[in-house]
Amino acid sequence: MLEGRGVAIERCGHRTWLKWHRGHRFAGDISFTAERLIEGMELGASVEIDLVRFAGDGFAVLHDETLETATTGSGPVRQASEAYLRTLYLRDPFGAPSKHKVMMLDDLAQLLAKISRDPRAGLQLDLKETSHTIRDTDIAAFAAAISPVSDAVILSGGDSVAVERLSRAVPGMAIGYDPCHNGAIERLMETCNFAGFVADTQRAVPRAQMIYLDRRLVLFADQAGYDLIGAFHDAGRVVDAYTINSAVPQALPGVRRLLELKADQITTDDPVGLERLLMEDQA
Repeated sequence: MLEGRGVAIERCGHRTWLKWHRGHRFAGDISFTAERLIEGMELGASVEIDLVRFAGDGFAVLHDETLETATTGSGPVRQASEAYLRTLYLRDPFGAPSKHKVMMLDDLAQLLAKISRDPRAGLQLDLKETSHTIRDTDIAAFAAAISPVSDAVILSGGDSVAVERLSRAVPGMAIGYDPCHNGAIERLMETCNFAGFVADTQRAVPRAQMIYLDRRLVLFADQAGYDLIGAFHDAGRVVDAYTINSAVPQALPGVRRLLELKADQITTDDPVGLERLLMEDQA
């Protein structure tokens, strides 16, 4: 049984996974804690973390370009050494320091190797870098860390070249692609060339199994009479619609429609709250 865990919701014979955005299971969770990562992997959840470059080789498990907001550190992440990052703690949503340490990609991989993972669990590594910021030494460090646990992860990003470069270093690793960056949403809303968007996305990263779509774009296309999720399904892809930030009644109409369109995954900052909201709505 998955009910009450914030893992998935069943509607009309279709299961939609509730992805734990930045490792959040509940509203107010601290982003990227080892505690929630372990919990998610053991429960069989879909969990997402972000990767950014630092001064050494490889990546840190952080979202922002600077350290001040999310951690007890300061300055650009890209100028921070591994030794410095390992002295830092994550901040809670109110800005107070927590007991949770900043994780490096190596730490993350070691956790994945040690824990008892539910076979349904998956960890999305969302790359926040572009290809021109990633060095060959970063790719080598990524491959060394992730290769032993590649069956548990899916690499994603908005830069198709970066995703391809990293994925080639870890053969067999699942990959995904987010085509909604760099003004793509605004252009598509203006042109309404939805079929062209689907074709361009497939050409950009032909091996991508999962496509990550901004929910606003999915719902805009739906109102215009085009089923983006269905089009990617027809092309053999699965679709994640992101992000439901709060599990509030105002979010229900959009979420209901995403479920009707058979989104394979919905990204949310409050999986348990969103599941509860949907169960109450169905009652």
